[in-house]
Amino acid sequence: MTTTIAQFPFISISGTAHERGVQYGQQAADRIRGSIALYGQTLARLGHGAQAQARLIDFFARQIGDYAPHYIDEMRGIAKGANVDFADIVMINARTEVLAKARAAVTQEPVDGCTGALILPERSASGNLLHGQNWDWRAECTDTAIVLRVRNDHGPDFLSFVEAGGLARSGFNSAGVSITANYLESSRDFTQLGVPLSLIRRKVLEQEVFSLAMKVVATTPKSCSNNIMLGMAEGFGIDFECTTNEFFPLYPGADALIVHANHWVSPVALGKLVDIGIANSPDSHYRDWRVRKLLNAAGPKLSRQHLKDAFFDDFGQPWSVCRPPRPGSHDNLSATVATVIMEPAMREMDITPLPALNKVFTRYSLDRAPELLMAA
Repeated sequence: MTTTIAQFPFISISGTAHERGVQYGQQAADRIRGSIALYGQTLARLGHGAQAQARLIDFFARQIGDYAPHYIDEMRGIAKGANVDFADIVMINARTEVLAKARAAVTQEPVDGCTGALILPERSASGNLLHGQNWDWRAECTDTAIVLRVRNDHGPDFLSFVEAGGLARSGFNSAGVSITANYLESSRDFTQLGVPLSLIRRKVLEQEVFSLAMKVVATTPKSCSNNIMLGMAEGFGIDFECTTNEFFPLYPGADALIVHANHWVSPVALGKLVDIGIANSPDSHYRDWRVRKLLNAAGPKLSRQHLKDAFFDDFGQPWSVCRPPRPGSHDNLSATVATVIMEPAMREMDITPLPALNKVFTRYSLDRAPELLMAA
């Protein structure tokens, strides 16, 4: 059964960094406040009082300013437009690091899951690269996520699915570079502190040249591990399993696919570090297997619909590729928040909220207004 669920709002911004931020904050104010409430409450629950939160946020603000000062300008604009504290916008953009660091004291705090896939043009029915992801996190984020279109004065325009107040998450740019990312943990996490992962993703979307996008992922110091999948509309894809100070590339197989969930795959990586996250996501071992199996069974040429169908898979439910909302820790709900399917050459992104309950997608574009699609 298909349930009617509100689609994600579309926010379009342009101008200088500060001007874009003000427009963003004004258009997404309610959802930004929702993000602040969600993560502020979590930090308080994990024992971070006001002074501890302030110290943590101040540290990440300095890191962000050193990395890209215009991000600070944009975040100050967002805070002004939404009439919220600047520190809260920093918190949203550094929430992976903040929550992961705090989570060490709480064994049942949920982790940011996800299953991602990339299809090279030789396997694509359209002849274009396809890139997609299921984002597994808190079901409450259905009410705090947006789709953001940025008309960029310096660099390519881009389209990103992101938590309100954030500068980027999954997305692609007008140069044909696409990105998704998902949770990994290793024994090296928090042995150093680096640039928040969300801003590394934003930096990727600012690159006009794919090799420079790869350089951003490979060389930027990080606080914790992450898996980052990159696509190139011209016909290439690569996956980087990243720890704080090293990266391990994975290439498309003979089936012209890359599929990745939430466990380390690179033999080189596994020879150097310990995967400490698999206890939180043991289903990861069959989620990537299921997506690859379903795509290869669908035939020699694959469409966006084939990729959607693979991400709808309910094998092993509720610990499935497509997770229905279920009780998590501390009264939150865990779920597949969204399915995101991108075709960068067409400058389009199809997204559906809570895909376990809803099969209706909206098509977002760099060039046109959003279009509601009929359920398959």
